[in-house]
Amino acid sequence: MPRRGERKERVRSSTVKPLPTRDLEYVGIRTLTWSRPGAPSSRFVNPGMYKCGILAAQLADEWLTYTRSMARADGGGDMAQAVRSFAKFVDKHLPMLGVDPADARLDGYAVDLVEVIRVWEEDLRQHHGLRSNSPYVKTNCLLTLIEQRSLKDPSMPEALRVRAQAPPAYPPCRSEPLDEFSNTERIALRDAARDAVRALEARLALGRHLLDSGVDPRGGGWHEPANLLWAATHPSLLSVKILRPQFRQNVLSWPEPVKALLPTAPDGTLLKRGFRYLITELGRWLFPTETDLQAFRVLLMLGMSDTSPEELHSLQLPDIEFTDGGVRLVQRKMRAHRVRADLHPDPEPQEEAAAEFAGSGAWDVPGLLRRFLAATEMSRRVFPDAAPWLFLAVERRSRGVLDAEYADFTDRGRRFGDWIAAQRDSDGAPLKISKPYEIRRLRKTTKVVRAVALGGTVSDLAGDDHHVEVYRMHYAHGTTAHVLAGQSINRAQKWVFDRMTSPARPVLLTEEAEQHLEEPEVAEGLELDTEQAKALRTGELDMGLVNCRNPWDSPHRSDAKVCHVAPAMCMLCRNAVVFTSQIPRLLLLSDHAEHMRSQLTPPRWQALWGRQAAAMAEVFEECADLIPAARREIAELGLRLDLPLGMRTEFDR
Repeated sequence: MPRRGERKERVRSSTVKPLPTRDLEYVGIRTLTWSRPGAPSSRFVNPGMYKCGILAAQLADEWLTYTRSMARADGGGDMAQAVRSFAKFVDKHLPMLGVDPADARLDGYAVDLVEVIRVWEEDLRQHHGLRSNSPYVKTNCLLTLIEQRSLKDPSMPEALRVRAQAPPAYPPCRSEPLDEFSNTERIALRDAARDAVRALEARLALGRHLLDSGVDPRGGGWHEPANLLWAATHPSLLSVKILRPQFRQNVLSWPEPVKALLPTAPDGTLLKRGFRYLITELGRWLFPTETDLQAFRVLLMLGMSDTSPEELHSLQLPDIEFTDGGVRLVQRKMRAHRVRADLHPDPEPQEEAAAEFAGSGAWDVPGLLRRFLAATEMSRRVFPDAAPWLFLAVERRSRGVLDAEYADFTDRGRRFGDWIAAQRDSDGAPLKISKPYEIRRLRKTTKVVRAVALGGTVSDLAGDDHHVEVYRMHYAHGTTAHVLAGQSINRAQKWVFDRMTSPARPVLLTEEAEQHLEEPEVAEGLELDTEQAKALRTGELDMGLVNCRNPWDSPHRSDAKVCHVAPAMCMLCRNAVVFTSQIPRLLLLSDHAEHMRSQLTPPRWQALWGRQAAAMAEVFEECADLIPAARREIAELGLRLDLPLGMRTEFDR
């Protein structure tokens, strides 16, 4: 045994170590670092963890190439997961067939990967269930990577190349589309969010009032809440390591003012004890937490009908510009690869605001954003290195100190559903909100409110933030949209049925009524004024077949111009007035219509002459005693039908 200070001489072996049996190009962990809101993140695939290391490395290389070339904002997490899942399955499946997993590779023929992929799909189906989309997503990701490899590797087996170009064996599961919140639920969420904002502003105002009297606890003492709040504005001074020597281990022995900061039950029992919870509560008195920001999130989603949750969450301070007319927001929708600016008007001039809003503050978008920025102002001042996200929350992080980070609302206890479960109505009862608790339903709710307010066509409702087809697929299926569509159909059907049950038909005047037409009582009964009645008597409004009350008020055109379809459509017009002297013309037109019945096919004749023939038959029924005299007049005078050339061209063939 060597003595202290002595070093035994090492004799190194002269034998050369064997090189790794695997190809050197497949050695190493594949890591991809990507930026996500709040902090950078990384994803990795370690081929050394699997017996099929070469296959895993080849797929991992394609994952890196695809994610970088396509600029995947999520780091290609679904593809990395598919690679790991497939490699793990290959390690388990091939030994049962007596095959070494190390022989599996994309450019080799020792293993039939097409068959392995088929069995893997069935295994995913059994593992995830029939209603899961995970088998489709994983298989589609794997086939995408293999197809990318096949474009640059001619040594890949042809069967595997063809399989990569085919779709997954099992199609995706069609999930039930989300429905919007009802109007009652929308109002309940809005009122709860407003109450939460008022409570937050009151809490922050009280905490900042206490902070004004606080000093450095290292000189002023650690047992004063104001001094602890001062330490919270210097996060390096507020940690479990620093607080532990200043207080007794038993929380019940703490000073009452400090113990009162911890959350308690209505009976005064402490719900949470310890230095970590004390740090959390001190932060809540000065900074909004992620749960507090949910209220602003709900109100902004309800107030911004043209904004998606993605666009709202990605807002940063440079994207917000207050103007004389409101606030201008630069919004980014990464899925649509679109950046647009949206102006939200300010209905009232902004007055000097107090530290606490008692409820009289503005609830429009500009007012909410001003209150939002006022609530998070201290968070940005105390944590100047934090990214300028609008949704900046201060929480106690894993290392036990306060820190400001982007609020992504995905952690347990901070999600939208957790916020709803914590809210109470005016009677103290939990809110009655239908599930699922999805923020996307708020987006659909605002779209429905817009549809109710505007009506109109689908293109009008889609606005400038959706294509018509996107609106039709994702929003038009909602309950309210179905109700509105049903009402529109009912209105259209009622209009058609009214036209069918009470169709427009000419008015037949007797000889006595013609003589007294210029009298006010008779003219008023026909909805005529004195000048129109006089024009009818003198023949100024004779349209060639019958008379017309007002040729400039045609139901067949929307502009105030002379009717362009007379006399072809006179018998179907509400303005037509028939004198007894015009009955021979109608008889000639009726005979012409019957003649055309033998010249045209029944559907064609019905479309051109059917309704007019029915209208003339009704007129003839009213004046049946005048028909024989009209027939004699036609024969004695040799009357013939004079139709415009255009009418003969259009109606007779």
